[in-house]
Amino acid sequence: MSTLAIVLIVAAVVAVALIVFAATRRRTTETRRAKARDMRDEAEISRTEAEKQRAAADEQEARARREAAEAEERARQAERQHAQAEHQAERAASIDPDRR
Repeated sequence: MSTLAIVLIVAAVVAVALIVFAATRRRTTETRRAKARDMRDEAEISRTEAEKQRAAADEQEARARREAAEAEERARQAERQHAQAEHQAERAASIDPDRR
């Protein structure tokens, strides 16, 4: 074989190796991009679910505060009503001549 033929064969082998390397690298890069894209999608789904849960918890907490405030108001109203009834009972007792 002549030197030129050997050089051409080596150059062809190197060219084929470079083409194979580039193709393999391109596939690896695409695989990594796809994996990263999937991971971002999963993170977004997880983030959205966490935000939904946080909103539900906030809503539940607000409802509990509202119900507690309503219960407190009912208790105050019952206490006022009780005090008023006591006052009326005392007045009735002071007015009733049979009670003295």
